[in-house]
Amino acid sequence: MKARSWLLMAATCLAVVGVETATAQQKSITVSSWGGAFQKAQRQAWFDLVEKELGITVKEETTQGIADVRAQVASGKPTWDLTTQGYYTCALLEKEGRLEKLDPAIVNDPGVPASLKSDHCMSQIVYSVAIGWRKNSKGWDNRQPKGWDAFWNVKDFPGGRSMRRHPIYNMEAALIADGVPMDKLYPLDVERAFKKLESMKPHVVVWWNSGAQSVQVLQDGEVEMVGAWNGRIQAAMGEKDGRGGPIGITFDQQMLVSDAWMMPKGAPNKELAMKALAIMMRPDAQASISKYINYAPANLKGYDTGIITKEMAAGLPNSPENVGKGFVMSVDWWVQNNDEMVKRFDAFLQK
Repeated sequence: MKARSWLLMAATCLAVVGVETATAQQKSITVSSWGGAFQKAQRQAWFDLVEKELGITVKEETTQGIADVRAQVASGKPTWDLTTQGYYTCALLEKEGRLEKLDPAIVNDPGVPASLKSDHCMSQIVYSVAIGWRKNSKGWDNRQPKGWDAFWNVKDFPGGRSMRRHPIYNMEAALIADGVPMDKLYPLDVERAFKKLESMKPHVVVWWNSGAQSVQVLQDGEVEMVGAWNGRIQAAMGEKDGRGGPIGITFDQQMLVSDAWMMPKGAPNKELAMKALAIMMRPDAQASISKYINYAPANLKGYDTGIITKEMAAGLPNSPENVGKGFVMSVDWWVQNNDEMVKRFDAFLQK
């Protein structure tokens, strides 16, 4: 009898432990993002807030891009509940049927423009592809570049250039430098863009593959000018180690893009993740991200909270004073043409 009682007690304990473990699992979500300074800012502005308000744990992982999401879904048992990806990447995944649909009863903030959200994606930040340069560049006579025409102008702005190793951004930049108005860019004139890129190719010292590399080559003095993400350039502007001297930035002819939250198909904690997403998209939470990194809120009501000061707004790409200096990149065009352009761009680099 004693043995039987002991077995019953042991079974009961195991059942309780099982229930507690299941409950603990239900009270956590896993998110993936880009790591580094950006993910640290997400933790400070959003993840800590979500944990406090929902009483859960936000587990963090990192992503390298679209292939990771595809692999998660293909496994049949994704571990990520939310992931950060570029908005145009989100559109590609949505087209492939690899994302969960967001519940508008939970996630639906009117402060996010319609162009920055869909049934499956919600932009979290807005940033831009802007021009950064070394202020002590020789032969510039204190001139400051004001747009992509200046980027191509190696006579008045001598020195090496750096651009992303991908057709996206570069084709738009080439067309603007060739005289196409920003509001007349799409559909992109592919032949004209590649012809203009040919004239820049000899001056591109580095085709960068990561945000860190994009500013490292500028700081180290390998190049005089770079087309890169504004947050990366501005973070480098604030560093004090003096590698390569002071750095400047211009929002003139900037390309406005966004990163979005999305949920891989089959995410294990869908409802809880959407509740977390709703918190992170509130105007106050959205405005808070700008305190930790030079990226702007996707929810424009963030500018009405008083959290973003006038000084902060001056460095944000979609602030009232900067948004009119550039244009919004067409996600639709790139979803339709991405694969073809990547193949052509790779061939262009190999010539």
